[in-house]
Amino acid sequence: MTGVTARKRGRPPRTESADTRDRILTAAREEFSERGYDKTSVRGIAKAAGVDPALVHHYFGTKEQIFEAAIEVAFAPALGAPEAVADGPLDQVGERLARFVFGVWENPTTRKPLLAIVRSAVNNDTAAAVFRRLVASQVLRRIAGRLDLPDAELRAELAAAQLVGCAMLRYVIKVEPLASADLELIVARVAPVVQGHLTGP
Repeated sequence: MTGVTARKRGRPPRTESADTRDRILTAAREEFSERGYDKTSVRGIAKAAGVDPALVHHYFGTKEQIFEAAIEVAFAPALGAPEAVADGPLDQVGERLARFVFGVWENPTTRKPLLAIVRSAVNNDTAAAVFRRLVASQVLRRIAGRLDLPDAELRAELAAAQLVGCAMLRYVIKVEPLASADLELIVARVAPVVQGHLTGP
């Protein structure tokens, strides 16, 4: 009996802690997605997750840190981009990377959280800094490391600018005719430009 009481007074079981953390993270993603960075609050996240605001701070810290944790999970599908660069001949890297990036955006499941991230980053300097840090450390530097060419980081950034710009116009701003153009046509036009940035003179 004493042993049971002692266990109850200890920390919550690890699975319970993990469940609480996941619930907060899910609520944070939804709040940031629906309200954007500026209008989302720690209190609102806590309410959506059904926990005390102190628990949100306990697991994640500041609002900025919660946002970073939330978008890192949402951004996870895009983290395969460096592998798309490495997985095949260097002279076809532009097409592989373009197909990979547009494939992530074409999928409704991965597009929704990406839209939330981009909208928050465009409208708030803090969110933009978090997003920039994540993209630089998790994607661009890793792509540059696989190129093994002069000015590799600049090449990776220029390729990313080309792809992100197209994605913004097609999926976020929805400029026509780009928004409804056939994906194969877009890849055919964009891939050579991306290839030039990555491996050109």
